[in-house]
Amino acid sequence: MSASRKVKVSTPGRICLFGEHQDYLNLPVIAAAISLRMQIEGTHCRDNHITINMPDISEREVIDLEMPLIYKNQKDYFRSCIKVLQQKGLTFSKGIECELKSDIPINAGTSSSSAMVVSWLNFLAHMSDQNLTLSQHEIAELAYKAEVFEFNEAGGMMDQFSTSLGGVVWIESFPEIKTRSYATNLGSFVLGNSREPKDTQKILARVKDGVLDIVENLKREHTGFSLQTIKLSEFESYKSQLDSDEYDLLRGTIANRDITRKADELLCSTDFDEKSFGELLNEHHSILRDVQKISTPKIEKMIDASLKAGALGAKINGSGGGGCLFAYAPNDAEAVCESIKSVSEEAHIIHIDEGTRLE
Repeated sequence: MSASRKVKVSTPGRICLFGEHQDYLNLPVIAAAISLRMQIEGTHCRDNHITINMPDISEREVIDLEMPLIYKNQKDYFRSCIKVLQQKGLTFSKGIECELKSDIPINAGTSSSSAMVVSWLNFLAHMSDQNLTLSQHEIAELAYKAEVFEFNEAGGMMDQFSTSLGGVVWIESFPEIKTRSYATNLGSFVLGNSREPKDTQKILARVKDGVLDIVENLKREHTGFSLQTIKLSEFESYKSQLDSDEYDLLRGTIANRDITRKADELLCSTDFDEKSFGELLNEHHSILRDVQKISTPKIEKMIDASLKAGALGAKINGSGGGGCLFAYAPNDAEAVCESIKSVSEEAHIIHIDEGTRLE
């Protein structure tokens, strides 16, 4: 590759349609890549540094290729991506100068960090001495390793696979990773950003650890207990062994699992019904709001405004506690967008988009 050759990759953000707070429990999710994307563009240079310019946030990162690769912070994804690619056998003998830009809201539940990791891995593979083209599935696996495994974080695999693969995708990780893509044309959504700060790792740890502790305690007396197989109708038999909060949290987890399965049936149907899809989104959100308690008063106002303006359904997006929501608006996207802006000024009409790609 000559020093003057430019490489540009882009990767979408994502919304979680169904299965919020499910993937790290080895339960399936349905996610969708959206038409807000992150781009990385750059060339080789003559020095032995990797320089990443980030004008959106007025920051610049420089990595000396001749120095040991030591993480500077808990989320040093630029270096962790280099590490996992080096472990794969890729080498970097030339410096790189690049620029990162993004339309994806930051720290708002739309997977801006995973889109960056996926983009960076895709870009680096092409800029390596091997000039390697990785499959989207392999990029997703490497992204999970670089983002979650390397830093022992609490998340699952949804963000990495949805942003890398693109489209609307079913993702399950138990007993092994499986993905399926849907051909259904869903039409327009509206993404609204509350701009409320959120602590993703704190919320993930609270909800995840709460459910895992409950499951572990139940398995001591019921070795066959499984979140994958228990039926909601069987759940009452465990009520005496749980306090009210534990009962509600576990019952909500199982109910959300079943909503995700209903959505899968609907998306696979030859007679897709937009209204039913919206009702499932509303049902899912009610559990996230009332049981898992991850919504906020401002997000509730934004959801109410979107539904009154014609949205067929709406829910919080991501781990919660702030960040974004989305409304399903295949017929009234502009009106719904304006209604959300009346509560919080940032809203975007979005569509389903493809995964990470070389531009």
